Amino acid sequence: CREKKCRKKKTNYFVVSLAFADLLVAVVVMPFATVELVKGNWIYGDAFCLVRTSLDVMLTTASILHLCCIALDRYYAICCQPLVYRNKMTPLRVTLMLGGCWVIPSLISFVPIMQGWNSIGIHQLEKKKKIKLHQDVHIIEERKIGRTTNETYCVFLVNRPYAIVCSAVAFYIPLFLMVIAYQRIYVTAKEHARQIGNLQRAGSAPESYDSSDNHGSHRMKIEAKAAKTLAIIMGCFCLCWAPFFITNVIDPFIDYSVPWQMWTAWLWLGYVNSGLNPFLYAFLNKAFRRAFLMILCCGDPRYIQTGNFRSSRPYTASVNGTSVALR
Repeated sequence: CREKKCRKKKTNYFVVSLAFADLLVAVVVMPFATVELVKGNWIYGDAFCLVRTSLDVMLTTASILHLCCIALDRYYAICCQPLVYRNKMTPLRVTLMLGGCWVIPSLISFVPIMQGWNSIGIHQLEKKKKIKLHQDVHIIEERKIGRTTNETYCVFLVNRPYAIVCSAVAFYIPLFLMVIAYQRIYVTAKEHARQIGNLQRAGSAPESYDSSDNHGSHRMKIEAKAAKTLAIIMGCFCLCWAPFFITNVIDPFIDYSVPWQMWTAWLWLGYVNSGLNPFLYAFLNKAFRRAFLMILCCGDPRYIQTGNFRSSRPYTASVNGTSVALR
């Protein structure tokens, strides 16, 4: 983010990195998936199928891990004292968290998929089913969008160990951490609101304490607004990705009997989440919207002129030692 005010808030680094991951999903992954869905087959070869699949797993996982890191950052900002937040969210730790959001997805995507670890045991399962049913069984053929034998397809099947590990890292563990973080944020905000209500009803608080409490109340309102935005993102995240990852874990245990139509629907529902994240978070904030337009338009000075962005006086407050502006 090119604006100095954006740099001061550590959450913004995660948001910009999240937007970059979602942008890559839209630019790198979704066009090839669209072509395959429309044409009914894969026209780019087996080698690029592995690359596309690896990018798909890596970028969607990176998007989810960014949401988890943002939730943890908000937890430390709202539920902890400012000094604790500074000690926890140091520049080094933020850098490591950002690096983990990209390195971990690479380790569960390119490494196992390129080595074929995700499909170990599937051919043996075909042989067992063939003996049991006394007929030819082709699990991969049944998962194809079309049934023409002389055309190629990009079918991604996973065995039980890969399905469990990948789903846990990419969805279930981040979901658990996000639920814990937002639950604690909700409890803290509710307790703070109760304390303010008690002081207002008493009407006899010392002036110095009342001033401090007003500052804390304003700080809490700013943080709560950010938390609500992220809670909306989390709700969309659960609705969009839960069907896919639940199916992803169940499918290997029911001999890959989930129809390809359901797989395609759940996968595209997950893609929708990557399209919603920038709109729900970054583009709802004018400062972020201006910064993203500057980045996408290569720093065109027209997008920082007041004529293109009507200036309005923002509400500002000091949160954890940084100045935050909400328009």
